[in-house]
Amino acid sequence: MTERDERRTLVLTGASRGIGHATVKRFSRENWRVITCSRQDFSENCPWPAGSEDHIRVDLSDPEDVGYAVSEIRRRVEANGSQLHALVNNAAISPKVDGGKRLDSIQTPMHMWRDVFQVNFFAPIMLARGLFRELSNAKGSIVNVTSIAGGRVHPFAGTAYATSKAALNSLTREMAHDFGPAGIRVNAIAPGEIETAILSPGTEKLIDDIPLRRLGQTAEVADVIYFLCSNQSTYVSGSELHINGGQHV
Repeated sequence: MTERDERRTLVLTGASRGIGHATVKRFSRENWRVITCSRQDFSENCPWPAGSEDHIRVDLSDPEDVGYAVSEIRRRVEANGSQLHALVNNAAISPKVDGGKRLDSIQTPMHMWRDVFQVNFFAPIMLARGLFRELSNAKGSIVNVTSIAGGRVHPFAGTAYATSKAALNSLTREMAHDFGPAGIRVNAIAPGEIETAILSPGTEKLIDDIPLRRLGQTAEVADVIYFLCSNQSTYVSGSELHINGGQHV
């Protein structure tokens, strides 16, 4: 008999850097089991326990690969008798032109629109639907990572990225309504300018437009994600929480 794993379990997409990396560390400190999903193989530099055993390489731009990931997640959750308590849809792509400039609604090729929406919008609902039973059994939580760019024209975020995040915010509201009767809470977080290794050149110029006059830290975003997946937020559903130092006001 396989020993039952009593830890709470999180599935996280886009775990290899930035907000995703900070989120894994935050949940690991609370003794959660974290099943990570990303396009890359597991990196030995990632500082969390059992990382390679609980990592799934998946290309979210490929619907068939998303289906494989759902099956593999189910297998890993069921293998040791655990439950799935949270799904965090963090992975996203934001194509740029040469020099890092944004792609607007005139320039963006149609195939790029499709790729962006598959990763940023369709993959989250595919994963949530595919893992509905497991999340329902645990009365779990879903967190969709949107963006400040979903509510305003952003100097760096392209049109396909921005509109996919706006759609994901609307989807969060619909999911909260549809998944709620099964005991599943669905919320979104909308980060603003967060300090990561992949900041667009010129981001520092936006600081004067942020009331707190600083960039956000990935750990601050991870703290909010943890709050939405924890027992501290059991009556919060259908919300989009702004994490941007007041930039949206």
